Amino acid sequence: MQQTTDTILMIRPVNFRMNEQTAVNNYFQEETNLKNAEINAKAQDEFDAFVKRLRAVGINVIVESDDELNDTPDSIFPNNWVSFHSNGDVAIYPMFAENRRKERRDEVFLRLEEEGFKIENIVDYTAAEEEGVFLEGTGSLILDRVNRKAYCALSPRADEDLFIEFCEDFEYTPVVFVANQTVEGKRLPIYHTNVMMCLAETFAVICLECIDDKKERKNVVAHLKEDGKEIIAISEAQMHRFAGNMLQLRGKDDERYLIMSDTARNSLTQDQVRRMEKHCPIISSSLETIETCGGGSARCMMAEVFLQKA
Repeated sequence: MQQTTDTILMIRPVNFRMNEQTAVNNYFQEETNLKNAEINAKAQDEFDAFVKRLRAVGINVIVESDDELNDTPDSIFPNNWVSFHSNGDVAIYPMFAENRRKERRDEVFLRLEEEGFKIENIVDYTAAEEEGVFLEGTGSLILDRVNRKAYCALSPRADEDLFIEFCEDFEYTPVVFVANQTVEGKRLPIYHTNVMMCLAETFAVICLECIDDKKERKNVVAHLKEDGKEIIAISEAQMHRFAGNMLQLRGKDDERYLIMSDTARNSLTQDQVRRMEKHCPIISSSLETIETCGGGSARCMMAEVFLQKA
């Protein structure tokens, strides 16, 4: 069982813009004066440069283009609707925003099979949408694949019962908590766990000050320590700069890399960088338009592929 993979799926956008349907509870999104066509062109440039950076260190990036027919402004974030597991299972998740549900496309699975990957079984949770219940993939779930633990910050996009069901189906121990951020003086739930937490092989980057409940915070720390992870804490201000939205991947010669945006990288202190680089080199890329309009960053753009080759 591996915590990191050398293969990811990325979706190149064709209609990227600020999604009004997700803005209601994604407080990372910001208005911009750019026209939608300009936003999409800038996002495509950032996307292409990012893919190039990843491929340069030997990460296998499978790029599938978004479909022109569907109005899917957030398709650049595929990790919310699908996850690929080493036993051949593929999970498909219920999405909060109606226009994001159109991102789920069979062509993506056909493409992976063309690339030689074996899909054994599809576990479909999307019926929960009819009940208004959501769990948005590895946005909501931070998976410790080696120690079989799943971390989840509950929010309108991460339902506790459905999370427990996922853990039973995939044999993970659930670690549940609430993570908040201050929005106009109120403490409100952070929309996705993966903006406040990143789990790598030997360390974890986490915004502990978002977990207001002391017992819950202690529990999360205890689990990470039990599994020998060095805990690198980030502040809420750094989290707003996407410092929690990182992913560790493997490149050529099995070298590990910590992937993040320039915004995240520039928010870190020298000490935090030193502690991260003790474990693996950092790779960052400029994702400013994607972050501003999409309210997501590097981690959200990468769906890890753990499927076996046929």
